Amino acid sequence: MPRTNFKELLDAGVHFGHLKRKWNPAMAPYIFMERNGIHIIDLEKTIEKVDEAASAMKHIARSGKKVLFVATKKQAKEIVAEKVKSVNMPYVTERWPGGMLTNFPTIRKAVKKMSAIDKMSTDGTFMNLSKRERLQVTRQRAKLEKTLGSIVDLTRLPSALFIVDVCKEQIAVKEAKRLGIPVFAMVDTNSDPSDIEFPIPANDDASKSISLIIGIMCQAIEEGLSERKIEKDKEPQQKDKKVMRKDFETGSVPAAIIEALVEEEEELEEEEEIDVLDDEDSAEVADETEEEEEE
Repeated sequence: MPRTNFKELLDAGVHFGHLKRKWNPAMAPYIFMERNGIHIIDLEKTIEKVDEAASAMKHIARSGKKVLFVATKKQAKEIVAEKVKSVNMPYVTERWPGGMLTNFPTIRKAVKKMSAIDKMSTDGTFMNLSKRERLQVTRQRAKLEKTLGSIVDLTRLPSALFIVDVCKEQIAVKEAKRLGIPVFAMVDTNSDPSDIEFPIPANDDASKSISLIIGIMCQAIEEGLSERKIEKDKEPQQKDKKVMRKDFETGSVPAAIIEALVEEEEELEEEEEIDVLDDEDSAEVADETEEEEEE
């Protein structure tokens, strides 16, 4: 079943593209028509690409990997921050720090610096500083929090990127391409989808359109995380069985327990045999009764 439908996309304004003079010829396969000088996106293609992207996103989340969401444009910031935070994924809604992927160790050092400042405030070191130094450290902490606070949990390179506006986030796309990280993106009629592994043709300017697409992706991630949790809950039981089997083989289980288990199995087998015999006797009696009635 599709994750969205034609009416839902239409109501959110996903079909509105840019002016004809601003179009990118690479988007031609995703354009349905032109009306009043504006390109209209083919929503049938959008539904198809949304399903494809959501399925891949679910698989990534199920494998326990991270997807980094990037949306620094004004109308997308709050939407991404709210929805992505609910599924515990990293996101960038302020300026994209150049080299965030290609120079990831340096970014991690900056994140660790935030933790070091937090530690200073708890262990009393902060109070030993002068008023001027405390002010400088506080400002530095606030600046780091603004740009990197949402990626504190990103301890390694993300497995994928989701970008709202490809034109605005060119640096992020280039860095991901250089490192071979797959990119999911909302591509408008002025975008180039050739470098995007999972393009979703959609209006990337309207807040309703952004909210709908991000919501579907977050729902897919949530499904993947739920399935992962179920699988993890099953693992201890399977491990216990493997350990028990190994104990039997190595002889580390006490003989008394083994004898008790064997006796229990033998009793169950005897009960099953008696039930089978009773069923056979009942069947024979029924056959004899039928023969007598026929005579």
